[in-house]
Amino acid sequence: MAELNRKLIYSVGVDIGGTKLSAAVVDCEGKVYGRLKVRVQKESAKKSVQQLAEAIERVVTDAGKPWTSISGIGVAIPGIYFAGSGKAWAPNLWGWDEIPLRDELQSKVSAGLVIDSDRAAYVLGEQWMGIARGLKDVVFLALGTGIGAGIISGGRLCRGVGDISGSVGWFALDSGKKAIYKQMGCFEAEAAGPSVARHAATRVAAGEHSLLTEMVGGNLDLITAETVVEAARKHDSLAQRLLDETAKWIGMGVANIISLLNPEMVVLGGGLMQAGDLLIDSIRRESLEWAQPMAAKQVRIELAQLGEDAGLLGAARLVFLQDPSP
Repeated sequence: MAELNRKLIYSVGVDIGGTKLSAAVVDCEGKVYGRLKVRVQKESAKKSVQQLAEAIERVVTDAGKPWTSISGIGVAIPGIYFAGSGKAWAPNLWGWDEIPLRDELQSKVSAGLVIDSDRAAYVLGEQWMGIARGLKDVVFLALGTGIGAGIISGGRLCRGVGDISGSVGWFALDSGKKAIYKQMGCFEAEAAGPSVARHAATRVAAGEHSLLTEMVGGNLDLITAETVVEAARKHDSLAQRLLDETAKWIGMGVANIISLLNPEMVVLGGGLMQAGDLLIDSIRRESLEWAQPMAAKQVRIELAQLGEDAGLLGAARLVFLQDPSP
């Protein structure tokens, strides 16, 4: 990976999530200025791009930095960014169509753009300022609404021939080939946040006793992964079993990552890892049982350190690693 260009003083980092947009001005030492967080506009691609442009302008103003000091804008999106065409696919934002994000956004902002996937930003953030600081072989496994991985191998981001690498939610971990696997992939269908909630609702509906019923007032549609975690912390046996099962799925996925890439570290982040203290020991144990033995001895499996700032800082770092041009 290229060395940080210290001639570039400030960049704007923008992390677009499924529900929230975060932006800030960041200097080359990782210091954050003028932080902004707003709910994402999802009505249309046009409104999403307009909101993005307005957030960028506002955060530079709030940070009190002149545009002449802004070397570029890094944007992380929850989907796939096709670097060759400048198009982006983000079904959780503007639907299933690819849009010409680079061209549409560039016409509205005052500095050059660097765009990439959120998973790339996550791993860059943790490798720059977080738990994986300075490592050259690290994978960030994002476990939230979906499951994806940001990969740095040999000091370089891995994107794949079609910019789709890291789509580990499609790992095949069960030969049963359930119908839902065709929609989102096996790993994601078994271990993402909504999947934990779905499994919980199914088990309660089948008659298993749980605090979850009382917690949602009998409306099983209100069960979320957060609800399951809360019940587990209250020592609810069903919730604890569900998290144990989830940890086993995650452990298998991490084992595949270890065996394939032989990383120095696998960083676990995303919304589901807010329950990391309940999951990490089981994930480590399961991973090391399944992974290639020599690679398993060389890897550390750690919880993310930066929280929501991983994507924000990683997006900013995209700029510092290259010299964007309008």
